[in-house]
Amino acid sequence: MTSELHHYRECGMDNIFLLNGFTVRETRHGRAVSIEDIDGLHRAIGTHLSKEKRTLTGAELRFLRVEMGLSQKLLGMLLGKTAQTVARWEKGQSRIDGTADRVVRVLYAEQTGENEKIMNVLQELAALDDIAGDDEFRFEDTDEGWRLHSAA
Repeated sequence: MTSELHHYRECGMDNIFLLNGFTVRETRHGRAVSIEDIDGLHRAIGTHLSKEKRTLTGAELRFLRVEMGLSQKLLGMLLGKTAQTVARWEKGQSRIDGTADRVVRVLYAEQTGENEKIMNVLQELAALDDIAGDDEFRFEDTDEGWRLHSAA
């Protein structure tokens, strides 16, 4: 374990930092980072994003889509949109509409087996704040798995 944070850009987002659960070593090709339980980390990130009280950013939408194993075309079909529309959202070229944002979150919750009723999820998401998605999120590896670190 190391005392420095790892800026986890490999997930496609610029605001994810790991407090622990990774090992850094130097190789002849440069710095190498090994992450413990990367599937658990991705699930923790996805679960956090699916419950975050603000509109998803394009990078966050892309992260959830990839985690669900959906192409832009298939996600577009599920949302009644084109693959080009999904691509524009992911690139930040256009704003994700509220209905699509909510459906993506519900799809993720369903796929990960979170046993929440759709009505409960939609009620929580109905209170989304319309704020920028540039918060920094720090995740830590605990005995119970990866979790969003709550600053005291």
